[in-house]
Amino acid sequence: MNIQKLTSLAKSAKTRSIVSLFDQKERINDFSLSTAHLYLDYSKQNINEVELNGLIEIAEDVGLSESITHQFDGHKINNTEGRSVLHTVLRAPQVVKQQVLGETLAKEVEAAEQQMAKIVEGVQKGVITGHTGQRFTDVLAIGIGGSYYGVKVSLSALEHYRDLSLAVHVIANVDGGALEEKLKKLNVETTLVVVISKTFTTQETMLNAKAVKQWMLSGAPEVSPTVNSLSTVIDKQWFAVSSNLEAVKTFGINEKHILPMWDWVGGRFSLWSAVGLPLALAIGNDNFSKLKQGAYEMDMHFKSTDFKDNMPVIMALLGIWNRNALEYPTLAILPYAHSLRALPGYLQQTDMESNGKSVSKSGDKLSWLTAPVVFGQEGTNGQHAFMQLMHQSDDIIPTDFIVALKGRSQYVENHKVLVANCFAQSEALMQGKTLAQVKRELEKCNLSADEISQIAPHKTMKGNTPSNTLVMELLAPETMGALLALYEHKIFVQGVLWQVNSFDQWGVELGKQLGTQILSAMNGVKDDSLSASSQSLVAKFLARV
Repeated sequence: MNIQKLTSLAKSAKTRSIVSLFDQKERINDFSLSTAHLYLDYSKQNINEVELNGLIEIAEDVGLSESITHQFDGHKINNTEGRSVLHTVLRAPQVVKQQVLGETLAKEVEAAEQQMAKIVEGVQKGVITGHTGQRFTDVLAIGIGGSYYGVKVSLSALEHYRDLSLAVHVIANVDGGALEEKLKKLNVETTLVVVISKTFTTQETMLNAKAVKQWMLSGAPEVSPTVNSLSTVIDKQWFAVSSNLEAVKTFGINEKHILPMWDWVGGRFSLWSAVGLPLALAIGNDNFSKLKQGAYEMDMHFKSTDFKDNMPVIMALLGIWNRNALEYPTLAILPYAHSLRALPGYLQQTDMESNGKSVSKSGDKLSWLTAPVVFGQEGTNGQHAFMQLMHQSDDIIPTDFIVALKGRSQYVENHKVLVANCFAQSEALMQGKTLAQVKRELEKCNLSADEISQIAPHKTMKGNTPSNTLVMELLAPETMGALLALYEHKIFVQGVLWQVNSFDQWGVELGKQLGTQILSAMNGVKDDSLSASSQSLVAKFLARV
């Protein structure tokens, strides 16, 4: 990435007021886009047309067009693991699957999709039941990371499309308290379990799976003297999504209940595969197909649209601008929708795990920073928490506001106020309030000069905080699919410009390795390679009462 050109472009922006950019009457038309059920207003970003064109030139210079083509065509762009990155093909029509994957693999994917759809239909119609013949009332999905976040965020986002007769729960945290909380709500005879793990060895997932298995075996009632309930309950009520067929069968899960995972689908981009089974069970096959259709629409827009009108590319370039040119280290995700409350956590993973790196794809130390620190909360809750800092500290925190024009509840006035707050916050972050403005307001309250002088500094706000506003008509499956795909592609584009591999996560692997090492120490294996701090902490654990 041409960091010198980027720095040069930003010289005037660093001392410029965003409000001044609105002197250009056509700014809102020139700095907004619509596609795939989404409208993006980026006019409140601190950037002008010349600077944006300069960013597009930087993207062209690093070969972004070729990189996009390589991803969609199946090149092994995950170079450290020698893998293609083809989650996009899972939401594409069958003819595209055949072109990209070849006939054999395309048929395998189609068979998995049909198997998944058959499971969903069977559960919904009561054809697939528990070992005592009762219909399922609950689904417990066990996974972590990418095998968890996509399902979690979509379950809450599409709450209004869920089958109310089937409650879907997700568990990732290895904390036994979290598991106990889930199991208290469940009935052994009417709970379907889905274990999601590519390797079927992930520590947290397998610990939870074994605990749930024991809970189910100990609580399973006898069906008849001739039926072994302990084997039947696992055989009938458990499903797995994994690439490790032998490990799943050894665990006791029926081979017919195993759905595949492929190494060309990364965990945090795997919702579109059989990993989405718990979601499909909740919202049904038709709505799951609509989710994928919305994502495919965004894929086609991303793949075929000029950069200046390309929503994922524009969002990515604005992120590069804020992170590397204007040097803002954070990004706030503020969905003004209770149903999108899990989105900030989902984007923390997809963004920071993908691009939180400091060496290039070729292994060279980078001379620029990469992924921002992502955080957020649903509106309007955030306004009464961290947004105080956003308004009145010296830190500038770029923000993505996300809102639906139409609400789902019967409380129309509530939704109107919610949307008004969303629009107001982006305006307030941009405009701020000067000392002179505050003094004029206080003068109208008949305060003395001394009182005004004392209180006025406390009511000023810096403003000049850049933001995007993403607007949808209604949060529906198609819209959700497009929204998730938008951020997927934005993250990919930023990875290309930063020259990192967005699809590995070796930092996560280090934590797993050391976790195993410390667990061994807790089990009595002496390990002098651990720091004195860790050895002391292990000793405290072992000496617990």
